[in-house]
Amino acid sequence: MFAEERHQEIVRRARLVGRVDVATLAEELEVTPETVRRDLTVLERSGLVRRVHGGAIVIERLGSEPGLSARNSVLTAEKERIAKLALAELPEDGAILIDAGTTTRRFAEALPADRELTVVVNSPELATILARRANITVMMLGGRVRSRTLAVVDDWALTILCQIHVDVAFMGTNGVSIEHGLTTPDPAEAVVKRAMINAARRTVVLGDHTKIGNNYFSTFGDLSQVDVFVTDSGADSELVEELSEAGPRVVRA
Repeated sequence: MFAEERHQEIVRRARLVGRVDVATLAEELEVTPETVRRDLTVLERSGLVRRVHGGAIVIERLGSEPGLSARNSVLTAEKERIAKLALAELPEDGAILIDAGTTTRRFAEALPADRELTVVVNSPELATILARRANITVMMLGGRVRSRTLAVVDDWALTILCQIHVDVAFMGTNGVSIEHGLTTPDPAEAVVKRAMINAARRTVVLGDHTKIGNNYFSTFGDLSQVDVFVTDSGADSELVEELSEAGPRVVRA
């Protein structure tokens, strides 16, 4: 079987069942696991599949965006570990930004009680979580609230972000790749995320392993702007190495 035929068969199987694994493909296609991994890398770079630990899944459509409740119920253990590991990037005091998202929400919930922090958020949900904390001063950006993500967008938020400076921005992302950097489906949300990064001295991105290699409609940041990318142990080692070479320090929970 030629490489192109193998690629077509891998994509066919992935679309049929949603996922393929390296060991099964190697056995059934009568090639080595290394050959399958190379095939998956080629297919991923073509935007047909997304590499995950042990195999690949069909890539999500560029415009698709699952709702908050759906995202909050998956990979919960991984998100908890990522959030706790990201606490190492907190300043002793000062100001930080926390982006809307399911992993960043867990990070907000895990903030320690022994540090005096000013926390700027772009989500009413995060503001509610943090408002009762005596050691935290909460500043919430104004603007239109997207129902799908509960993130604040549009000009009111941008006006404030152009006037503030924080120590660290803790950002979420829908996708992260070598080719397109940090991406999200909604252009309005991308604009606010970009302004959040620009307002921060350092940027820490929190994203589980399924985000790696995935691309969405709008780019809001380059990998060169990311100081630390915190993911989980399910991240493929080869993809992690590629990300590290592009700029950020990658740590796995």
